[in-house]
Amino acid sequence: MRKGLLIFLGIVLVLLVAILVYAGYQFRDRHSDYQTDISLYSPAATVQAGFSKVDLTPTDFETWEDVDGDSKYDPEKGDRFIDANGNGEFDAVWLAGFHNSRPAQSVLDKLWARAMVLESGDVSLALCVIDMIGFGNDEVIATRKLIQEKYPELDYVVISSTHVHSAPDLMGMWGPSEYVRGVNPEYMTAVQEGIAKAVGEAYTARKPAHFKFAQEPDRLGDLVGDTRPPFVFDEGLQLMQVLDAQTGSTLGTILNWGNHPETLWLENIQISSDFADPWRNFVEAGIPVADTLAEPGIGGVAIFLNGAVGGLMTTAPDLAVVDPYTGVSYQKQAPDKLLAQGKALAKITLETLRDSSLVVHSTLDLGIRAKSISLQMDNSLFQLAAFVGIFDRGFVGWKQIRSEVASWNLGPATFVHVPGELYPEILHGGIESPAGADFNMKPVEVPALMEKIPGQYVFFSGMSNDMIGYIVPKSQWDVSPPFTYNYKERPYGEINSLGPETAPKIHGEVLGVLKDLQKLKK
Repeated sequence: MRKGLLIFLGIVLVLLVAILVYAGYQFRDRHSDYQTDISLYSPAATVQAGFSKVDLTPTDFETWEDVDGDSKYDPEKGDRFIDANGNGEFDAVWLAGFHNSRPAQSVLDKLWARAMVLESGDVSLALCVIDMIGFGNDEVIATRKLIQEKYPELDYVVISSTHVHSAPDLMGMWGPSEYVRGVNPEYMTAVQEGIAKAVGEAYTARKPAHFKFAQEPDRLGDLVGDTRPPFVFDEGLQLMQVLDAQTGSTLGTILNWGNHPETLWLENIQISSDFADPWRNFVEAGIPVADTLAEPGIGGVAIFLNGAVGGLMTTAPDLAVVDPYTGVSYQKQAPDKLLAQGKALAKITLETLRDSSLVVHSTLDLGIRAKSISLQMDNSLFQLAAFVGIFDRGFVGWKQIRSEVASWNLGPATFVHVPGELYPEILHGGIESPAGADFNMKPVEVPALMEKIPGQYVFFSGMSNDMIGYIVPKSQWDVSPPFTYNYKERPYGEINSLGPETAPKIHGEVLGVLKDLQKLKK
C-alpha cells in the first residue's frame, strides 16, 4: 500500500516537473537580449526617400472542394482536399480572421510587403506594411535582426499590418481547429525575408525627395461602419505624397485610414489583400472606367497604413458601397464590391492630392521616439494558447509580454504607432462609462490622444510592431453580466483582448513617447 502510494506520488511529481519544464520553455523570452529604446532627431534638411514592394503571395499550396459551401473545411461533411504532392496530408494555407478551418481555395489578388525608407542627416527610418492580419512582436524583432545584418545604418524599422482577413495565419489562432496552430513555418520565414528584401530595396532606392501632406476628414465616412457603441470613427483620410526632388515624379504615397480590410467577409476563401488592393492599384495606375481612364494615377508605390479599427470599424455586408462612376450600389460581399470600394477610395485620394494649394516641402526635420513596453496578459484563453503552442509568444515576466509603442515626426506630420486595434474613442474622444460595465469608473484614457499629438497632420497606425488584439477603454470593459447597451452576451472585443489594463497602459505610454518626441526638438 505504502509502496504503491510512493510510486503514485513519484509519477505525479515527475508529471508536475515535466509540466513546469514545458511551461518554462513555452513561455521563455524569445529575445531576452533585445530592448527598443530610441530617441533620435535631425534638424530640417533635405530628406532622402526610397520605396519598394515585394510580393508575399503564397504559392504551391493545396486547394480543396467546399461541398456544402460553408467556407469551412469539414471532411465529415464531404469536403475534400486535392493532394497535389501525394503525401496524404492537406498542405493548406489557413486564412486568418473570422473562424478556424478556412483554407484558401485560390488567389484573388496579391499580398505585398510595401516599404518606405527615410533618411535625414544621420537619422534613418524604415516603414514596412504587410498584407497580413497581424505580426507579433517576437517576429518583428526577428525580422529586424535580419535587416540589421545587411543594413546596420537603419536606426529604426516599423513593421505594420493592414489587418486583412483573407491572408495566411501568422498569429496561430486560425488553423484547422482551435487546438492546432495555423502558421506555416516556411511561409513565416518567407514573409520575414520578404520584409527584409522590401526594406533593403527601399533603402537602396533612396534619393532626394520633396513631400506633400493632405487630409480629407469627411468623405470616407460612408465606406465604414461601427458595430459597437459609442459610435466613434477614425474615418479621416491622411495622405503623404513623396516626390522625386529632381523630376517631381511620385516615389510613393502613404494612405492612412481606419477600417477592417474584410469587405469580402467570412464566406471568402480566396487569398486577397481586400480593399487595399484596388485602392493602391488605382492610386498608382489610375482608375479605368469602360475603355477610358477616369482618373490618371500618380505612380510610385502606394502604402495603406491602417488606423484605429477597434469597436469594430468594418464594411460589413449590411453596408452598401456605391461605384462613384457608374452609380451602381453593391451590398453583397464580392470582388465587385471591392472594386467599387477601391474606386471610391482612390477617387477621393487622387482628388485630394491634386489640390493646387498643397505645400511642397523641400526640407523637413525628422525625429523618432520608440520604446519597448510590457503588457499584462490577463486573458486566460490567450495564456492557454501560449502554453499549448497555438501562440508562439515569449513572456518577459509573470503574465507579461513585450510590446512596443512609437512616434516619429516629419516636418508638419506626426506618426503614432500602437500594437493593436485601438478603439477610436481613445484616439478621438468620446469614451463612455455605460451601465453594466465591469468597472464602475470614469474614463481613464483621457485626454484623447489627438489632443496631445502635435503637428498639422496626424497619421495614426494600429497593428504596428505587434498584434495584441483589441485595445478596449477600461470604463467600457464588459465581460460579466449585466452587459452594456442591452447586449445579451459579452461583446466581441473583450474576447480578443489581453485584458482591461491594456488600454490605460498603452494610452499612458503613447503620451510618454509624444512628450519625449517634443523634447527632442528643443
